[in-house]
Amino acid sequence: MPVLEARNLTHVFADGTTALRDVSLKIGEGEFVILTGANGSGKTVFVRHLNGLLLPTQGVVTLDDVPITHNLVEVRRSIGLVFQDADSQIIGQTVAEDVAFGPENLRWPREAVQRVVKEALAVVGMEELSDRNPHTLSGGQKRRLTVAGVLAMKPGILIFDEPFTGLDYRGVVQILERLVRLHELGHTVVLVTHELEKALAHADRLVVFDRGRLAEDGEPTAVIEGVEKYGVRRPHKTGEELSALTWLR
Repeated sequence: MPVLEARNLTHVFADGTTALRDVSLKIGEGEFVILTGANGSGKTVFVRHLNGLLLPTQGVVTLDDVPITHNLVEVRRSIGLVFQDADSQIIGQTVAEDVAFGPENLRWPREAVQRVVKEALAVVGMEELSDRNPHTLSGGQKRRLTVAGVLAMKPGILIFDEPFTGLDYRGVVQILERLVRLHELGHTVVLVTHELEKALAHADRLVVFDRGRLAEDGEPTAVIEGVEKYGVRRPHKTGEELSALTWLR
């Protein structure tokens, strides 16, 4: 059964630009789904509808068959969105304060906040950096910090918007390791990326957007053959060579 579903989403901006056109997509519990497409294809606009950051002109998004607009606070706790620009999500004076921000805003007890901060930092391998100023971190560390901040809210669904952009090899590996580990731990993972060679080997599905429409949706090995006609670079190699994790071996 789909845990998250978009039904006939259309989004028209105030200037008349149509960003999404009648998009329907179901995401099952525990899936690892990659969304790809050329710049301007609508993939980022789409994922911002999944936790109510944007509301559709037409259509509906449901979580467990309930429209997300019925309780956006709970939806945003259940569906964590990690933006491409890590700095836009970092607001704490220390790493630990930044991770604690969400739970504290929900008025969780101090003991509970301390516990989830410790757990989240452990998952992303940043326990020893809890007292650091976030703005002194590397690009990869900042992305891991934003992941920890989302994890502290205990979401079941994690959405990552172009997490590899601007990272060097080490940063890419750090982020991909955490993505794969989170999926192994049972999280539903939605990854927006045009860098398919980095993560395709780990995905259950590949979804392609084209000019605001859902163009392809299926098993990665089947969909990958036709992605170039939508302006997406097709990896030259397949299988384990598509996984950045193999670079470590």
